[in-house]
Amino acid sequence: MAAQGWDAGRIFTTSVLPGEVHQSDNNILEQELFNFLQNFCVDNQFVYRDQLRQNLLIKQYMLEVDMQDLIAYDENLGHRLADRPGDVLPLFESAVRRTAHKILAPTNPEGVEVPECQVTLRSNSNLTNVRSLDSTTISKLVRIAGIVIAASALSSKATHVHLMCRFCRGTRVLPVSGGFAGLNLPRTCNSVKLDTNAPSCPLDPYVVVHDKCRFVDQQTLKLQEAPDLVPVGELPRHIMLSADRYLVNKVVPGTRVIVTGIFSIFQNKKVKATGAVAIRSPYLRLVGFEVESGGHGAGRTVFSAEEEQEFINLARQPDFYRNFTRSIAPSIFGNEDIKCAIACLLFGGSKKVLPDGMRLRGDINVLLLGDPGTAKSQLLKFVERVAPISVYTSGKGSSAAGLTASVIRDPGSREFYLEGGAMVLADGGVVCIDEFDKMREEDRVAIHEAMEQQTISIAKAGITTILNSRTSVLAAANPVFGRYDDMKSAGDNIDFQTTILSRFDMIFIVRDEHSELRDRTIAKHVMNIHMNSANPADQVVGEIDVTKMKRYVSYCKTKCAPRLSPEAAEKLSSHFVQLRSQIHSMERDANERSSIPITVRQLEAIVRISESLAKMTLSPVATEEHVEEALRLFRASTIDAVQTGQVEGVTRNELQAEVLRIEKAVRRRLVLGSTVSTRALKDQFLREGFTEHAFERALTILVRQDTLSFSNQRLTVRRSGA
Repeated sequence: MAAQGWDAGRIFTTSVLPGEVHQSDNNILEQELFNFLQNFCVDNQFVYRDQLRQNLLIKQYMLEVDMQDLIAYDENLGHRLADRPGDVLPLFESAVRRTAHKILAPTNPEGVEVPECQVTLRSNSNLTNVRSLDSTTISKLVRIAGIVIAASALSSKATHVHLMCRFCRGTRVLPVSGGFAGLNLPRTCNSVKLDTNAPSCPLDPYVVVHDKCRFVDQQTLKLQEAPDLVPVGELPRHIMLSADRYLVNKVVPGTRVIVTGIFSIFQNKKVKATGAVAIRSPYLRLVGFEVESGGHGAGRTVFSAEEEQEFINLARQPDFYRNFTRSIAPSIFGNEDIKCAIACLLFGGSKKVLPDGMRLRGDINVLLLGDPGTAKSQLLKFVERVAPISVYTSGKGSSAAGLTASVIRDPGSREFYLEGGAMVLADGGVVCIDEFDKMREEDRVAIHEAMEQQTISIAKAGITTILNSRTSVLAAANPVFGRYDDMKSAGDNIDFQTTILSRFDMIFIVRDEHSELRDRTIAKHVMNIHMNSANPADQVVGEIDVTKMKRYVSYCKTKCAPRLSPEAAEKLSSHFVQLRSQIHSMERDANERSSIPITVRQLEAIVRISESLAKMTLSPVATEEHVEEALRLFRASTIDAVQTGQVEGVTRNELQAEVLRIEKAVRRRLVLGSTVSTRALKDQFLREGFTEHAFERALTILVRQDTLSFSNQRLTVRRSGA
């Protein structure tokens, strides 16, 4: 006898006494479902009859049913489907097939052959967390949100197995349950022998005739729970999904989905090998899924008319750009230009596909490089909360495979399949990489292609493919020496290759400057935050809350794709030529090439920034005003980082020469063991025309070399070494 498997199979009944008319529960239930398909109507339209007719015309033998409609038609019917989907769904598919027969041949339903029709379900019931799935939910209908991180190749699953006896050639056809449920072959032959004296067939007589079996497509998916549902300190949980027929090949790794399925169990080969017979592994039999809003570009965010009108009114405000910028991390003092750059990164420019098929990215990459304690990580954490799709990762805890993709061997089939990394999972969103300088060089090289071409090419274990990673990168890093050293060039402070730096549209040098007025303001701001943290009414909040910001960013990215106006393009091209000549003359004066290059990539960066500023206000065209603001941001970031060797109008080479002259003069004037007032020594050098900054630098270097030593709370300085 065939094993029903651990998925609930169909139950067949027959009349017990001759002549008794017995209508089973299953027949009644199937008739009720058939009546629902025939009679359910909205605004005088028969929804499912019309939908099924359209699907039959294009030979798509499936029907999507909304659970809300079923509950509205018959509440008991809807609850029975939710509680016993394994029993009810086969009856539902049988009712759909009857309806299809009636549509194709109203007068002679038996004369037309219709294949098996699949029923998929759409539901808006409460989401279930992967962590809350337990033994009480087995065989129930559940709805889970998560990210698809792996998808196997298509395989064939038998729905009806054709068996033949090796001895008497008798045949049997056995149905197979869906999902991962297996089938046990019957031990004995039940064929009727014409010759009563013929010996019975021995045990295990059946063999499978594969050519006469019926198969459907099946695909195995791996779902990881949504990142915002993972408790702090916990690893994200996974669950296997089994998709068949019209649900295969619908999603790729990185897609955010909400799946509806039957929580089922099967016997894992690994567990079976250990001898634990009664232990089963859980999985989900898919009966429907929907792509979350913005989940891979495939899902469209749904906005109500009131919400759209609110967003349009927001965009029409004259100072909306400043309001939105001030709402980014309002608890962090200052950093206005960095917040403007983050606003541009959230919205992004317009991606373009050229006639020859070449793609130009619209996503903006930003690098924050600077001293510790300048709130770089806090800005990254805020962006992770605001961006509709975001992944936060730290440099030391990220490998090349973790950022791009890894090849995993499936323990069941022993085949290789791809698992997407952080940049694949954040497709269509933002990747925040903290401690970017702590990454190993070989790992950092892995994201070169992802940042510019926005693809990840994989050639591992016989798998050669290209994955999409249309994502913005917001990276934070520290200089080589921990703090930024003015005496060193930008290239010496930034320990990155030119190849990676050119891929960032904006590079900010964030310095912890010592200014009494600024320090007082920051201290007052921080004290206010700490004092008012208990009272929500007094807390520092932005003019636009985080939820509205996230929805507004999604709306702008969905609805708007600006282009440069001819006047703005002309202005931008002339300014770019001017910037190139300015950088060239600066490099000639310094007699060295800048480590931060200004190339055509930077011209495209300014174009993207201009488009994002236009997109922020839902403007279809980027005007000259947008280009002026984009140029200002570019000068305040990348150009400022290139020129960072200048201190108060003095170039780095001039400062270095001045410091060397002061060092020689101090060694000449102070004999070994002599002590002098620090203030008197400083006044003496300032009267000779040296700058205060150079004198302080020279003194610091000499103390570090043990040539001088401070005493009496830095009031006196002593010559202690050669």
